Amino acid sequence: MKQRHSPMPTHNVDHAKLSKMVETGCINATHIVGQAGGWAIQVSARDQEHILTAQRSGNVRLFKKLETLVSYLQALGIDYFKVDTSGYNPETLQTYQRPDRAQALKTAHEAAAYDAWFNAQVEASLQDPAPSIEDDEARRLFAARRTTLKSQ
Repeated sequence: MKQRHSPMPTHNVDHAKLSKMVETGCINATHIVGQAGGWAIQVSARDQEHILTAQRSGNVRLFKKLETLVSYLQALGIDYFKVDTSGYNPETLQTYQRPDRAQALKTAHEAAAYDAWFNAQVEASLQDPAPSIEDDEARRLFAARRTTLKSQ
């Protein structure tokens, strides 16, 4: 017989709020709910259901590994919880990715590679033994060359 816990949460709670709830002792029950992509944390407090969300995105905070989630809860001071595996699918964990982070890292690596190339080009130019002339002299020579070309 499958048992499912309480209905979907109606309130979001981030890490800071969850910590305060634990400190004040207002949590009645904690449930770990398996779903596509990992494990979510739901808590019952003051006759309301809450779900842990990520601070920045506001999305449901999913833990890929149950062990990581247990360590997180224990660090908060929650040692007892129920686990609902009815929505858990381990195959979805293999495809879970953060393309936004992958693209950001790729962009950062490309920028670093370009900076290294550019700095090498500047250094090579500075170390070039070929004779160089001052800017004013170069401008004077090219102005004279333009004048000569226009007169022909």
